[in-house]
Amino acid sequence: MSSIQGKAARIKLLLFDVDGVLTDGRVLLHSDGTESKQFGIRDGIAMVWAQRTGLTVGFLSARSSPTTIHRAAQLGITIVYQGVVNKLDAYEQILAQQQLTGDQVAYMGDDVLDLPVLGRVGLSAAPADAVEDVRARVDWVSQSGGGGGAARELVELIMKAQDRWDPIVAAYLGEGKQA
Repeated sequence: MSSIQGKAARIKLLLFDVDGVLTDGRVLLHSDGTESKQFGIRDGIAMVWAQRTGLTVGFLSARSSPTTIHRAAQLGITIVYQGVVNKLDAYEQILAQQQLTGDQVAYMGDDVLDLPVLGRVGLSAAPADAVEDVRARVDWVSQSGGGGGAARELVELIMKAQDRWDPIVAAYLGEGKQA
C-alpha cells in the first residue's frame, strides 16, 4: 500500500476550501449586488456518496457567501465554516467538535492561506491549478482543476482506499444495495 493509500485509509473527515477548490475561483457579481458561482455536479455527488458510506464532509472557507450555504444544504453538509479569518483556529474547532485527530482529516486547498491547515492534516491535497507554493507542499495533487473535478478525485481516492467505492458502482449496476 502506497503512502497516499495508507493516509487515505485513515480519513474520516474530508474538508474542502470552496473558492478555487469546489469552484474555479471566479465569482460573478451581479448589478443588484448578488453573486453566482459554478459548482461541479460530479464533485457534489461524490460528496453525497461519501456521506452515505459514513464519511463526514465539510467546507472551510475564508470568504463568506450565501451561495456556499445553499450548496452545502443541497449536499447535506452541515460542517460549514466561512468568513474564517484564521483557518487553523477554525480547523482546530472542527477537530474538537468532531472528536477527531489530524491524521483522520483530509483537506484540499488551493492558496497560501490554506497552508497552515494543509500542514496539519493526515492527507493534504490541492487541485491541479492551485498555486505552486501549495502544490509543492501537499501530499497529493489532482489531475483536475478547482471546480472541474478535483474534489471528486480526492473523494474517490479516499473511498477506494477504504473499500467504499466499489459498492457505490455495484449499486448502480444493479449488483448491490441502492447507493
